[in-house]
Amino acid sequence: MRYMLIIHHDDEALAKAPQQGLWGEYAAFNRALNKASPGFSGGERLIESAESTIVRNGDGTTQVLDGPYADTKEQLAGYFFIDVASREEAVEWANRCPSSKYGAIEIRRILDPGAP
Repeated sequence: MRYMLIIHHDDEALAKAPQQGLWGEYAAFNRALNKASPGFSGGERLIESAESTIVRNGDGTTQVLDGPYADTKEQLAGYFFIDVASREEAVEWANRCPSSKYGAIEIRRILDPGAP
């Protein structure tokens, strides 16, 4: 089953983390995930939420707002796509993700092509 691991973290908490160690942990996590998950397609880190742009068009007029979108400390920070046998295995990978120490990892199953 394919899942998306969606990383939410506190930018301030992550900035205080030992950066060299953190990125070393991410390199090891990426290598392990690439080896274990045939559907692993890499992850991407997103720019800080303060630099995001929000676009709304609910009433036919376009509104462009500066981010962040959510009024919370934990912001969308990045993602991974994985292909694993079960939700439990996806939880294991989310727990191993270095950002799980600085926020939360949301797990979303990807809808199978052709599903209603």
